[in-house]
Amino acid sequence: METTSFLEGMTRADRRRRFRIVRRKFGAVILPHVAPLLLRRLSKSWKLDRLGTENLDAASAAGGFVITLWHGRMMLPLAAHAHKGYDVLVSPSDDGGLVTSILRDFGIGVVRGSTNKKPSRAARELLGRLDGGGRIALTPDGPRGPRHSMNLGPAWMAKVSGYPIVPLGIGCDRAWRLNSWDRFTIPKYGARVALVYGDLIHVDANANDARIQEASDELRRRMLAAEECGFEHVRAPRDW
Repeated sequence: METTSFLEGMTRADRRRRFRIVRRKFGAVILPHVAPLLLRRLSKSWKLDRLGTENLDAASAAGGFVITLWHGRMMLPLAAHAHKGYDVLVSPSDDGGLVTSILRDFGIGVVRGSTNKKPSRAARELLGRLDGGGRIALTPDGPRGPRHSMNLGPAWMAKVSGYPIVPLGIGCDRAWRLNSWDRFTIPKYGARVALVYGDLIHVDANANDARIQEASDELRRRMLAAEECGFEHVRAPRDW
């Protein structure tokens, strides 16, 4: 009775806020133990194709690179890139904390923070890993969207480091898609998944702000084109 009276006294916005808090706390306890096992088993059933691997090979030959994918596709390439020296930038928010255990279970390093601000601690740490021949994964529309928006972090990092950007697009024929801003995608059992590595993007060390913006716009175009290619490959309609 007391619980019912308490809920009745809350506004709809308050109830939604409370639900998000409870969901995050529940997820923080359950996800680290359950999700990695489920994803490992699920990902083994996917029929995976990789297109444009010559672009990934060229980036690897450069000694280090930045690879970009949309926030809603974060789970799809985990198995293909597990234990291969990748580091992922993850939001410092509670939601970011929920995926950290999954990434680490796949042997992927985690840097918490944002590249939206050039002098950020996260940006400095990522650059340090690139200098050591690292492979950095960024989601330019994360952590809050809008979907398929583009921040300047990847282009700025490519300029400062001298390493290329690999645009990654992903298509799948059957998936669960969450009702979130990024339409977070989890391929179903036995789904066909296509990873498409687009043509590399290089940003000159002397690039001004206008050039960085141009490179960012071009990166967005290549990521979307790679996704379209992926969906065509698995013979499924794109989901945006």
